[in-house]
Amino acid sequence: MAGCILFLTNAPFCLAQLKWTRADSAFGNLPPSIKVFKTTDSLNGKPFIAYYLEARLKDRKLEFTTQTGGGSRYTPSEYYKFEDSPYVVVNGTFFSFETNQNLNLVMRNGELLAYNSPSVKSKLSDSFYYPTRGAIGINSNRRADVAWTFTDSTEQYPYAFQYNPVIAKGRKSNPRFRDLNTLEYWKWWKMETAIGGGPVLLKDGEVYITNKEEQMFVNGEKDKHPRTAMGYTKRKKLIILVIAGRFPGIAEGATLEEEAVILKDLGCVEALNLDGGGSSCMLVNGKETIKPSTNGIQRPVPAVFLIQRKKR
Repeated sequence: MAGCILFLTNAPFCLAQLKWTRADSAFGNLPPSIKVFKTTDSLNGKPFIAYYLEARLKDRKLEFTTQTGGGSRYTPSEYYKFEDSPYVVVNGTFFSFETNQNLNLVMRNGELLAYNSPSVKSKLSDSFYYPTRGAIGINSNRRADVAWTFTDSTEQYPYAFQYNPVIAKGRKSNPRFRDLNTLEYWKWWKMETAIGGGPVLLKDGEVYITNKEEQMFVNGEKDKHPRTAMGYTKRKKLIILVIAGRFPGIAEGATLEEEAVILKDLGCVEALNLDGGGSSCMLVNGKETIKPSTNGIQRPVPAVFLIQRKKR
């Protein structure tokens, strides 16, 4: 059954556009198609530090890809070494600390390396929620897309919903697609590269936060945290945003609403929140942008998104 959407175009706050400055020179040699920006503007009167990276999707000299830890977790700096010094390493999926398992899909070279968590146990009954989780992908034509996805380990590709997320309930902890019992339009999501998170923040250039439908941060729209997010513009630029947080008086993070508005102001037409908090970390040429919130120490993660030199 389809769920209602939390539509936040007219957000109940006024967010002045941030002033960004070019920061490429702090990160060594980069190709002209990759640009880095930094802001230390205040955000709604609170101290704020953030970076965003812009990369031209049509640059055939760049490769947009992912990597997983194969059942283990590694820091972004360790992935940087393993993957032969890519231009960009950024955290992505949510995960289990107990099992190191990715809780969102990961695709590399058109293959699913990790799957969405299939269900969420209801706190009020013995039933399970079957949410469709947000993901961002890049296809073989280098076009980006954000969709709500459902994965099945017996299928080659994710099921993707382009217009609305789906919420369903049932008694099975490991549902199949038919258990969603939905008539919403879907398609096979044939991406070359993709990484999941949630919730979706923007659709069709408007703030469109579906945390309740995705069963992520329910009632947590106004909580401030470090953030990682990714989106894309009409001009086919990939945008990666990282926001520092949990440093009182220095950098206090952002809410989902604030994060969404920032991405809209950067020109994104679709955007997705990724794992944040202590996981938020983006390396450019191996150098940190924001300072990780856990005493400046990078958290090991089971998957990352990469931008690297195209291999011949």
